[in-house]
Amino acid sequence: MSLVARVLEEQGIPTVVLSNAYDITARVNTPRALFTNYPLGNPVGRPGDPKDQRDGLLAALALLETATGPGAIFDSGRIWTESREWMRLIFSQEQPFLSEKAEARRLAETGQG
Repeated sequence: MSLVARVLEEQGIPTVVLSNAYDITARVNTPRALFTNYPLGNPVGRPGDPKDQRDGLLAALALLETATGPGAIFDSGRIWTESREWMRLIFSQEQPFLSEKAEARRLAETGQG
């Protein structure tokens, strides 16, 4: 999606990529992205939760209105749950998508660390 977003931006069409993978989004230089720290595959909101999904969509639309230009990743600040147990289950040795170093960098970049 980041590549598609870059092509659209080159044509003058503003984009917002919704992401659950901060490291990947930063690495591919997405023009404008909204990061939500939810499990992969849930960039807009929780399944079966229309209010949460609406909040995700509204956050993306607000970013489209307020971002002054491409190149930034904005953290939505929304959390899946107070427990980080889901991260332990998803990010394992078999699926090492989130290292401690990567999480520390994300927290520092978003002002949460």
